[in-house]
Amino acid sequence: MKKRKALIFGITGQDGSYLAEILLEKGYEVHGVIRKSATGNLKNIEHLLNRPAIDIQLHRGDLADSSSVTRIINNVQADEIYNEADQDHVRWSFDLVEYAVDITAGGVVRILEAIRLYSKQSKFFQPCSSNMFGICESDSQDENTTLNPQSPYAIAKSTAFYFTRYYRETYGLFASCGILYNHESPRRTSDYVSRKITSSVAAILSGRKNELFLGDVSAKIDWGHAKDFMNAAWSMLQLDSADDFVIGSGESHSVEDLVKEAFGLVGLDYKDYVRFDDNLVRVSRTSTLVGNVSKAKDRFEFKCTYSFSDLIKEMLINDIKLEGLDPKDYILK
Repeated sequence: MKKRKALIFGITGQDGSYLAEILLEKGYEVHGVIRKSATGNLKNIEHLLNRPAIDIQLHRGDLADSSSVTRIINNVQADEIYNEADQDHVRWSFDLVEYAVDITAGGVVRILEAIRLYSKQSKFFQPCSSNMFGICESDSQDENTTLNPQSPYAIAKSTAFYFTRYYRETYGLFASCGILYNHESPRRTSDYVSRKITSSVAAILSGRKNELFLGDVSAKIDWGHAKDFMNAAWSMLQLDSADDFVIGSGESHSVEDLVKEAFGLVGLDYKDYVRFDDNLVRVSRTSTLVGNVSKAKDRFEFKCTYSFSDLIKEMLINDIKLEGLDPKDYILK
């Protein structure tokens, strides 16, 4: 039986690397796109590169370069294409407005045009963001909630969402969007608050740090695990027709909750270490955003296999190991 082929833009990132693992486990031939600034940072997929060459193949390209996007899509002729590459940091987008728009929105158009012209049989997954809802009055959000983005990143993601829907409705592409709430893992970089917290706790244990500076710790967030969300991405492309789905945990926890959990796991009182820094507060804020995942549960039985506590514990264990320490000597539960 011929292997199905998948193409992943952003395979070296958190989401792309988990997705590659999932697809390889399912017997896919996986193709990944790496860009110049990422070619020296393959740590998230190094364990996969020892597989037979037919299982995973890397291609040089960049979402900013339409010729490379078109060439790769045309050459691979994938059954499924996943776009896990963009400027995905809200805070950075305030300082990199044009870049956020060009990559997060424009890059999606380049992919969709290449699929339309050269690989129309390919099913396409586009990750969007709960940040698109921005400020809203509802306690939770579903696929029909009005978009009200409050950052360049969220505006760019909203543009990507509408373009994906446009290509689906106008050209008949199988193009689905996942409206993803915050999803974390040990593969998050430390400029995200979740990983900043767990890596700082580990550094405090090792003696490298003695303080953790944070912005608004009262902000409540719907946090899940990247692996669960990437399983959902795959499930969307197995449906009979393309559609858009909200993917989240369905519950919210404040940044302070995360801090308490991480410090508490190693028996420390976070108040002895956490300091507030006005410079870390976002220029604009959103409402508390919690995903209503009823549609995803109904259509493909989506569920989160990681609890909030499981997620933080996994991240903390990883960061303690990176400090050269044994987690068993520090984790209390």
